[in-house]
Amino acid sequence: MKEFVKINPTDNVVIALKNFTAGYKLVADGKDIVLLNDIERGHKIALQDIAAGEDIVKYGYPIGIATAPIVTGEHIHTHNVKTKLGEVFDYSYHPVLSKLPHADKHLSFDGYRRKNGDVGIRNEIWIVPTVGCVNGIAEQIIREFKAEVNPADIDGIEVFKHNYGCSQLGDDHQNTKKILSDIALHPNAGGVLVLGLGCENNRIDEFKTGLGDFDQDRIKFLSTQKVQDEVSDAIALLKDIYEVMRKDKREKVPLSELKVGLKCGGSDWLSGITANPLVGYFSDFLISQGGTTVLTEVPEMFGAETILMNRCVNHDVFEKTVHLINDFKQYFIDLKQPIYENPSPGNKAGGISTLEDKSLGCTQKGGIATVVDVLKYGERLKTKGLNLLSSPGNDLVSTTALGASGSHLVLFTTGRGTPFGSFIPTLKIATNSELAKNKPHWIDYNAGPLAENKSFDEALDEMVDKIIRIASGEKANHEKSGFREIAIFKSGVTL
Repeated sequence: MKEFVKINPTDNVVIALKNFTAGYKLVADGKDIVLLNDIERGHKIALQDIAAGEDIVKYGYPIGIATAPIVTGEHIHTHNVKTKLGEVFDYSYHPVLSKLPHADKHLSFDGYRRKNGDVGIRNEIWIVPTVGCVNGIAEQIIREFKAEVNPADIDGIEVFKHNYGCSQLGDDHQNTKKILSDIALHPNAGGVLVLGLGCENNRIDEFKTGLGDFDQDRIKFLSTQKVQDEVSDAIALLKDIYEVMRKDKREKVPLSELKVGLKCGGSDWLSGITANPLVGYFSDFLISQGGTTVLTEVPEMFGAETILMNRCVNHDVFEKTVHLINDFKQYFIDLKQPIYENPSPGNKAGGISTLEDKSLGCTQKGGIATVVDVLKYGERLKTKGLNLLSSPGNDLVSTTALGASGSHLVLFTTGRGTPFGSFIPTLKIATNSELAKNKPHWIDYNAGPLAENKSFDEALDEMVDKIIRIASGEKANHEKSGFREIAIFKSGVTL
């Protein structure tokens, strides 16, 4: 295994891939470098003398400035580097667009072609509560429906519980309606029961109208206050839905139909070296085959936003990206919170010093493809290629937003591990082999060997094969464990 890595030729730091003690001698850039401090793996080592106020460069871009003079071989971290981030900026468009190599491999997966032409990778029944008051009833309905019907010939039946749908106003209320509507229309559901109470703000009649033209054989509605026995009435509706969708069969679908969300959580010292670049390779590959990817976590774009802006396909998309970034910064300012209160303590322990450091590693999941569109929170995908989506960095909120945008599945890179799963398949990609070994029931793919001896081409082939199998029905680990959740972005008062 290599002792260190220099990510970009222009970097003035290297990243330790093992623990070192002071006095150890590295050979980097053709010169001997004696370490002046004990260095933990994942942490940065100065390749040259750096003056106070000078940029610290990693990934080929500044990740902050030195707060004191730094000498060759010295440890670089939060004690001697600080962010360069400020408040809301004015940006200018300087397009730098990359042409992806295209060699159509005619790959396909086995999916479900819906009546409106959309494709799903699961055929499940979903109960979507309009309000949190009926979460318990929904669970009771599922228990009794399973006891009566035993629906073993579909992929599953789930309720996606939440705490909202009432006591909300304005945009906060609209966010709830949009996300729940997006879920109800998602093609991974073969059928949906929208379950309401009857007195909530999120009224069923308005919710139904907001769905537009939907398949009435597959989406049903029940207001529990308006019937005497809500459980038996709901089961009757589910039986109707089940009889329709149990006839659905998987068919060959070109890979160009696949939509994949890109997400990371619990970043560590290898996130920007193994898993995130690998996901970027996959994103570029899928787009080259005519497919679609979605990058979100806006606060973790801060510090890397100009790179994304200059990859926008035209000035209109550039302006959308400017609003994406500045509107989210304004959200922090309005709530009187620091924009740069990131990375987390766990990130810092792993060697990530500033938000720019984290963001430049995070945005690698978007590869080098051109940004074709920018989506508001709750907005659905319209354009094939790389899209940006407005959502916070919170794992469950952003993963739910990716699913609501129309993503079939999410690639979730992690250096510390997490067991959760959203309402769509959420594949966990370990940045390091230790995590994959310790948590095989959480992790779906191990990118750790990329820091050892595996090539990115080899790992990409494995990743493509894994994703095709998941899209064709193989369950992700969180699905096997039964972990399925949603979270909606809370942005307003509660009455």
